[in-house]
Amino acid sequence: EVHLVESGGGLVQAGGSLRLSCAASGFTFDDYGIGWFRQAPGKEREGVSCISSSDGSTYYADSVKGRFTISSDNAKNTVYLQMNSLKPEDTAVYYCAADHMVRWYAWNPNALGAWGQGTLVTVSS
Repeated sequence: EVHLVESGGGLVQAGGSLRLSCAASGFTFDDYGIGWFRQAPGKEREGVSCISSSDGSTYYADSVKGRFTISSDNAKNTVYLQMNSLKPEDTAVYYCAADHMVRWYAWNPNALGAWGQGTLVTVSS
């Protein structure tokens, strides 16, 4: 069973930066994708970014391109999301998620099987 634990959320002013971490364990298959969704109050959960375990390819939502960077440290089984130039509209609970890479392509949260507990990011104006 895949187990994901997020950390790194908090309160930051607009224009500031935060780094989220997701410690992962329990993978029994190759070619998985691991990344982040977020959910703001009253809104649907949306995909933010993911990274492929097989070749390191990265994917981003248009709303975060150029500001967020996803990376992985395979020795620590940890994925990071560096968030720069944060905006108030980035305020949300950020969830780490993982599954076979092919399940990420539709950016449908219902297609992914493993989730962390979520970490709150609040960006003040």
